[in-house]
Amino acid sequence: MNDRTTAPPVLDVRDITVRFAGLTALDTVSFTVVPGSVHAIIGPNGAGKSTCFNVLSGLYRPASGTVRLGDTELTRLAPHRIAALGVARTFQNIVTTEGTVADNLMLGRHILSRAGFTASALRLPSAVREQREHLARAREIAELVGLGPHFDSPVALLSYGDRKRVEFARALCLEPSVLLLDEPVAGMNAAERARTAETIRAVRAELGLSVVLVEHDMGLVMRLADEVTVLDFGRVIAHGTPDEVRRDPEVLRAYLGTEATGEDAA
Repeated sequence: MNDRTTAPPVLDVRDITVRFAGLTALDTVSFTVVPGSVHAIIGPNGAGKSTCFNVLSGLYRPASGTVRLGDTELTRLAPHRIAALGVARTFQNIVTTEGTVADNLMLGRHILSRAGFTASALRLPSAVREQREHLARAREIAELVGLGPHFDSPVALLSYGDRKRVEFARALCLEPSVLLLDEPVAGMNAAERARTAETIRAVRAELGLSVVLVEHDMGLVMRLADEVTVLDFGRVIAHGTPDEVRRDPEVLRAYLGTEATGEDAA
């Protein structure tokens, strides 16, 4: 396994504002993802979580504010440029192609390929060697996320949970320093959710990357996250450790729909 020998760069989001037809989807949102941490973004439906992810991955350009990965500003870059700099993303809905698990994971290696089109088409020795190395690395990642036995299996024959895992593994195949997970356990049963949580822990420990997580399963968030940022109507209303956030009165009112005190929620 190719362990990361240096810490990933800081992901710094500063005063991001996004507007659609006069409606403010994000209002001066700021947070910092500590290198190697799991940072959760939570909030009610419509709070701006997906919009935030779309900004981080380059699908949306904000009206103002900046996103920086280390010393590099990502704010105006195209999605493929951001991916090449080390930010990989999964989506709420499963996005896989026809073919095997291996085929899908190799798509994630494409951006890392050094062989040109001609060398690959002619199957020159250098291109064949590189392809073999990429396939070996894809198999390592499949093993890490629990897909090893299914590596040569058609994706269409896998369970829902395993197909979500394929998308997770394909993102890892980009060798990211920051992994954006958009509702990674949505639609899963309890056993699949627990397995995915353990996989996220294993990936963070093994690869040393930073994970930014949007998720509605609060049990999973509280178990996995080092820090939590809470959005409501496009604004940050709380930030802190899971224990601090779950006791915050603003979070209880906005996210849980209650006026309970922190002691009541404990």
